[in-house]
Parts: sequence; C-alpha cells; structure tokens
Amino acid sequence: MSQAPQLKGLAEALQGKKGFKLNMIIGLDGFVDEIVHLVDKRQDYAHFTRIPTIAEWGARISRAAGLSTNMEMVTVQTKLGGNGPILSNALLEYGVALTYVGNLGVPDIHPVFKPLAEKAKAVYSIANPGHTDAAEFEDGKIMLGKHFTLKDVTWDAMKTAMGGAAGIAKMSDECHLFGMENWTMLPHMSRIWEGMIHEVFPLMKDRAQRPLAFFDLADPEKRTKEDIHAAMGLIGRFEEKFRAVLGLNEKELYEIADVFGIAYDGGKCPATLEKTTRAVYAALGIFCLVVHPVHTACCVVGGEYYDVSGPYCAKPVLTTGAGDNFNAGFCLGLSLGLAPLQALLLGVSTSGFYVRNAHSPTFDQVIAFIQSWADGHLPA
Repeated sequence: MSQAPQLKGLAEALQGKKGFKLNMIIGLDGFVDEIVHLVDKRQDYAHFTRIPTIAEWGARISRAAGLSTNMEMVTVQTKLGGNGPILSNALLEYGVALTYVGNLGVPDIHPVFKPLAEKAKAVYSIANPGHTDAAEFEDGKIMLGKHFTLKDVTWDAMKTAMGGAAGIAKMSDECHLFGMENWTMLPHMSRIWEGMIHEVFPLMKDRAQRPLAFFDLADPEKRTKEDIHAAMGLIGRFEEKFRAVLGLNEKELYEIADVFGIAYDGGKCPATLEKTTRAVYAALGIFCLVVHPVHTACCVVGGEYYDVSGPYCAKPVLTTGAGDNFNAGFCLGLSLGLAPLQALLLGVSTSGFYVRNAHSPTFDQVIAFIQSWADGHLPA
C-alpha cells in the first residue's frame, strides 16, 4: 500500500508546527569519529578503489590467518560521534533548545564538538571523548572504538556539573525530553540511572503531561544478560516520572528478546518483527518501544503496533549516524504530539535525508524531503 497519503498528511502537520518551542536534555557520551574507507587497490598517491563490502574485508582478513597482512585506512571525514552528540546535532538542526551533558572534552571542549556547543542552550562536559574508527562499506559499517575515557562519566561528575540532584531535577521539570544514550559503552550508566531514580525523582514535580525519557543501548551484545536485564528494569522505573521510550535496531531487538526468554523465529520477516516487538514491549512495561531495521521502522505505543517502510537508499553517502538521525526525527515527532505513525515517518525521513546528504536536515528540508518522497521523486 502506498504511503503517499500518510506522507502528505505528515508534511501538512509539520507545516503547522513551525516555530515550535521544545526544551531537551541529551547525553551522555561523546566520541571523535574518523570515517574511514579500506583500500583495495591504490592507483597512485591520490587515487584508490575501496573494499566495497564487509564480506570482502572479512575474507581478506581471513586469508591473513597464520601469516600477516597490511591494510590501509583512508580517513574521509573527522566528525563528532557518539549517540548523544549525533542525536543532539540533528535535534539542534531542527531548532530544539538543547542542553548537553557528557564527555566532550576537559578542560576544553574538543574542536569537533564546538559547533554543537555553540548552538546548544548549555553544555556540561564532564570527561574527555572516546575515539572511533568507523570503517564504512556499501553494506554496513564496522565501528572500532577506544573507550577508556568513558569510565570518567559518572553520577558524581554529572551531579557536580549540573548543580546536584536539585539542579538536575529543575532541568528535568522544564524539559520535554531527557535522552540518556549509549548504555553499553558507558560503564557507569546504570548507576547514573539509579541516581536519577533515587535522588532526582523525589525532587521532581508531578506533571499532567510527563516528559519523555529516551534510551538507546548502542549494541549491548558485549554486556552480560544479567546486566542487560537489570538495565531494562531501571528503564521501566523511569515511568514513575517520565514516559519511557527505548530505541533499538533489529539486532538489538532480538538480543533483548533473548534476555527476557522470548522465543522468536530466526528468519527475519515482518511477522517475526511484529511478534517480537510486541512481546519485548510487554516485558518492558514502558510507554513506547521503537525499532528501526534498515528498510522499515516500527513501534508499539499503548499496546498498538505501527510500522512504516523507509525511503531506502542503495548507495548512501554516509551511514554512520543514520540510526541516531532516525531517533532524532522520531523523538521530535513524539515531542510535537504527532501520532506514532507520523513520528515513525518523520524518523525514517530524517535518516533518509541524512544518508543521502551526509548531514542532518533542517525542519524545512525534511518537509521538502517528505513531499518529494510522497511525489515519488527521491533519488534511489
């Protein structure tokens, strides 16, 4: 079924939201990302062909087993990285009044984060950033990270920077969304969530419309099932003062299903996706679970399941950060009071624009993108 009517309805709804005022707090990570291509054949000092797929890179690595080999990486871009900063960058482009807390550099903010800091309402940098070599291919990416500095992102450091529990409570009372990203890589994130629950929640006001709390685990495969299960319980506790939203990609969805002991068909198909998403949502007991596979996106809100197809791009210019841009669009949609289906479409439109243009869209640009998609005029 064509999504054109829904897209045209979304474009019209967004036109009516121009000039919106939203206040958000985002954190807690920060990385310097080097986007790299792997050299296949080099013609001269300035020209080379890249290894196009992860499978071909893997085969080359496998052939070196028992021997050795030399691989050349070419940096094509150095940019801000981390789930929180990329999400924030996209939200700032949309015009959100944003406060950031995380590891952007101490005592000085790292140059890659300066544009974010200049646009943000406030920045609380509590540690130095990590570093990622993001090896990009036509069929995905491999993130090679150096995470040592993330141990310095602690509850005590966050409280000290933000005026204690009372200061965090005041900011939380004034926000529409609090995003706490990258649980997997931040070793003290669960302790930070516990600090929020036990020290901040008692100081927060009760609001008729609770703010949103958005969570992105960032590939929890390397964490134990016990840790993941405990983290899911903490996310559920945020329902006391927030409307909790957990964002997952498809791989993460099935990992969380395993943690809850939810059986699912190993074959990837729409029926499996819907059944598993519904089951994980029920186990979590939160306001919203949203999942963004490569070609589609779905969510469950209030027990109702919604799904959309995305504007798939066969030859993306940039894929690192596509998921965070989806999250930015989806979170903006929920914060603006859009219907879940419209929020999903705004999410896939935001990421669809990003992978084609290597930057996040403005509010006017995403409306134009949605209108072009509805008219069938998007590039492949």
